[in-house]
Amino acid sequence: MLPISSRSGQSAGFLNALFTATSASCVTGLVIADTWTQWTLFGQLVIITMIQIGGLGFITIGIFVAMILRRKIGLKERGLMQESVNTLQIGGMVKLARKIIIGTCFFEGVGALLLAFRFIPQYGLLRGIFYGMFHSISAFCNAGFDLMGGTAPYSSFVGYYDDWLVNLVIMSLIVIGGIGFIVWDDLSRHKLHFRKYLLHTKIVLIVTFVPIFGSAALFYVLERNNLLLGMNSSGKILTSLFSSVTARTAGFNTTDTGALTDGSKLLTIILMFIGGSPGSTAGGIKTTTIAIMLLYARSTITGTYGVNAFGRHLEDEAIRRASVVFIINLFLALTAALAIMAIQNLSMPDVLFETFSAIGTVGMTTGITRQLLPVSRVIIIILMYCGRIGSLSFALAFIQQKKAAHIQQPVERITVG
Repeated sequence: MLPISSRSGQSAGFLNALFTATSASCVTGLVIADTWTQWTLFGQLVIITMIQIGGLGFITIGIFVAMILRRKIGLKERGLMQESVNTLQIGGMVKLARKIIIGTCFFEGVGALLLAFRFIPQYGLLRGIFYGMFHSISAFCNAGFDLMGGTAPYSSFVGYYDDWLVNLVIMSLIVIGGIGFIVWDDLSRHKLHFRKYLLHTKIVLIVTFVPIFGSAALFYVLERNNLLLGMNSSGKILTSLFSSVTARTAGFNTTDTGALTDGSKLLTIILMFIGGSPGSTAGGIKTTTIAIMLLYARSTITGTYGVNAFGRHLEDEAIRRASVVFIINLFLALTAALAIMAIQNLSMPDVLFETFSAIGTVGMTTGITRQLLPVSRVIIIILMYCGRIGSLSFALAFIQQKKAAHIQQPVERITVG
C-alpha cells in the first residue's frame, strides 16, 4: 500500500494491495493492474519476495534459517515441515529442507541465466538480468506474474509464442516446480531406475507428463482454425505445449486467453482444476487426487477389491481424502461462480474460468479480473487463499475435532446411480 510501491506515487488502496499480496503469496498470478505498469521496482521486489516465500513455504524457509543460525530443530518443527511439504515420513526433514533450498536456488539460477540471454539484448544489461530473475522465480513457483507490460499491458509472453528458448525454459521451470519436493528427493536417490521409485513418484510422473502431451494435442485440434491459424510450425507446437503446461497452475500465456474457443476454455478449466502435485509450488486438487479417483472408478467398474497401482494397494484413508478434496474444491469454485454472477452481469464461461483459476492458484484469466466489483474481488481472494493452504485444511479449521465414538449406526442400503 506504500506510495513508493506505485508508479503514480499514490497508494494503490487496501483492497487492491490485499488482492495483489494474496495472489503473490498464494502463487496465483491474477492481477487487478498490470504488474509492470502499476508497480515500481520496490513494489515488484515485494511481489517477487512474497512469491518466493509462498512457493517454498514459510516453514521450509524458517527451518533453513534455523539451520544457518545453528539452532536446534526439534520434533515439533520437523512435524510442521512434514505437514508443509506433504512428505510421507518425519525422518530426514532437515536434509530435505536443505535439498529444497539448494535445488530451488540451482533451478531458478539456471533459468534466470538462460532467460537473461534473451532479455539483455532487448532490455539492456540490468533490466535484462532483473527480468531473467523475476520470471525464473515466478515460473518455478508457478506464480504467473510477469513484467511484459512494458511492451503491452497484460500481454504476458504473447510476443515470445514461437521463441524456443523462452518457452522451453519457462515450461521446464513450471514442471520442475510443480512435481513436488518428494519427487525431487526420490529422483535424486534413485536416478532413472523407475522400478525403485515410490508409488507416489510413479503416479506423479505419469499423471504429469501424459496429460501435458495429450492436452497439447487437444489444444492443437481445438485451436488449429482459431488462434493457431497463420502461425508457423514452431509457433503451433510451442503454443500448444505452453497452453497445456501453463494451465497446470502457472498462469502465463503466449496467446490471448480470452480469444480461446469454448472447447479450449473447458480443457483449460479441467487442467486448472487438476493442478500440480502435492508438496510442490503448484495448486489444484493435485495429480495424485485425480489419479486415485480414476483408479477407484476403474476398480469399482471391474469389480476389483480395493484400489491397486504398480503392484501396491492404496490405503482407504487416501481414497477418502481424495474424494473430500475433489468435492470441496468443486463446491467452492461453483459456489463462488454463482455468487459472482449474482453480484454482477458477467458471462458464465468467463466467471467459471476465473473461479477455477483462483481455487487452483493458476492465474489465467479471460480478462474479467479488473472488471470485478469489490465484493467479487473478496470472493476471489478467499478462493486463492483456500487453494493455496488446501481446501481440506481450510474446512477443518472451522470444525471442532471430536473423537469418534466406538459405536456404529445400523446399516441400511440406498440406491445409487
